[in-house]
Amino acid sequence: MMSRRAAGGGVGGSGVRKHAALIFCFCALICLSISFNLFHSHTLLFSSPETPPTVTDSAGKSEDERPPSSLKAWPPLPSFTPWSFDPNLTVGSCEAYFGHGFGHRVDFLAGGAGSNGAGGWFRCFYSDTLRSSVCEGGRIRMDPDRIRMSRGGEDLNSVIGRRDEEELPFYEEGAFVIEAEGEKRRIVDEVDLDRFVPVGAVQHHTMRNLIGSIRSVPPETFECSQWIDDPVLLVTRFEYANLFHTVTDWYSSYVASRVTGLPARPRLIFLDGHCKAPIEEAWEALYSSVQYAKGSGTLCLRHAILSPLGYETALFKGLSEVINCHGAPALDLLGSPDTAKTSRLTEFGEMLRASFGLPLKENIPKLFSAPNILFVRREDYLAHPRHSGKVESRLSNEEEVFGALKEWISTRAKCKVRLVNGLFAHMPFREQVHAIQEASLVIGAHGAGLTHIIAAMPQTIILELLSSLYRRPHFSLISQWRGLTYHVINLQGSHASPDEVIKKVSSILDSFQC
Repeated sequence: MMSRRAAGGGVGGSGVRKHAALIFCFCALICLSISFNLFHSHTLLFSSPETPPTVTDSAGKSEDERPPSSLKAWPPLPSFTPWSFDPNLTVGSCEAYFGHGFGHRVDFLAGGAGSNGAGGWFRCFYSDTLRSSVCEGGRIRMDPDRIRMSRGGEDLNSVIGRRDEEELPFYEEGAFVIEAEGEKRRIVDEVDLDRFVPVGAVQHHTMRNLIGSIRSVPPETFECSQWIDDPVLLVTRFEYANLFHTVTDWYSSYVASRVTGLPARPRLIFLDGHCKAPIEEAWEALYSSVQYAKGSGTLCLRHAILSPLGYETALFKGLSEVINCHGAPALDLLGSPDTAKTSRLTEFGEMLRASFGLPLKENIPKLFSAPNILFVRREDYLAHPRHSGKVESRLSNEEEVFGALKEWISTRAKCKVRLVNGLFAHMPFREQVHAIQEASLVIGAHGAGLTHIIAAMPQTIILELLSSLYRRPHFSLISQWRGLTYHVINLQGSHASPDEVIKKVSSILDSFQC
């Protein structure tokens, strides 16, 4: 049989080939352009197909016609990948745990149902993997006087001794209402709460209680003098002074923002009565604005997003169930998807660094030619109203170990090494994140301060000094899910041998060729 090339023959065949080549190049350019935009354009990637209903305000203006807001833009993140839901997603996969696994949509109240197109709306997106929901709604009125909790945002010293129960919200009828035609009714009943916002192991499930308290009210009784036009994230914090638990809250609120396709960083309202804490600096950096519910007065929200509790994130659930995921570069997963790998925590670490204006691409060779060793210290500080100000020791001879390392480094001539004294409790949060970013090696006893490794560079190595009294997997798991190299020295009791620590550090530095 004659080949196609032989059949074409002569000049005619050459012309066809030239045209084909031109068409191929043109198509390739288009594909590259589309790929670039999909990967780097947040406008495309965050315009979720599940967009809120278009409703009008009392002046007859649609949401698109209102003046532009002053929300912070999402920063471009090197590890960002699309947050659109994959209908073929496997339950229990890494994307289902750490990304968009909220694929079961339930509309409890359809939008724009009123005679003037101004009806409220409410819906939830349920995750079969995490057994929790991201919920959102529109034209919601919040009355803080019907939320029983302390005011929140006070100076710590003015509320010493206040009980935790006083700081958590209890919702009375009318705390949250949604505008809707018809008789007043409950938006989500107990049966649907059990299906889509199950209590699980959370004793005081504040998000469930909030959703269960929402009632519809007819337009003629839905009166508002103060509106927030921008999307608002509603967050209740548990163990708010502990960095690990705060990171679970940050991650949950970040996921909720991405799952609901927000085009910019939302405003945030704390639905709790916790006093002001230094860690609030990071909340303010991550989001467009932060305020306390009790300091707001009655508010009407055009778009509210309810963030799942931090206890319902993979970061926390992984402490009691097996989540066999490993961190991998986003570009690798884009080219070759793997249900057992994730880049989501790396993406979030970049989000945290970018929120403080820190560069996302460091000089990686510098991390190893002149390495920084960050020793994360535990020190006394007053954390919350029920705290004594004394931190429980996880490394009884921490000062001795730090001193021995400092002396050994000063005599090491192979390469220049810098030992950083990580006294985080008395450092601004931005400086803490920057110290983690610059670290080649992070050393520390088991404690919440090590949660900072979520924002470490991909090549950073972790060395945990783990007391036999605290055999907990928090930081080995975060390292695994981030794809960081993790080492551990298991201690007998809480005392570490300085010589053993130095030997381990020396071995790690040798791997840097330092």
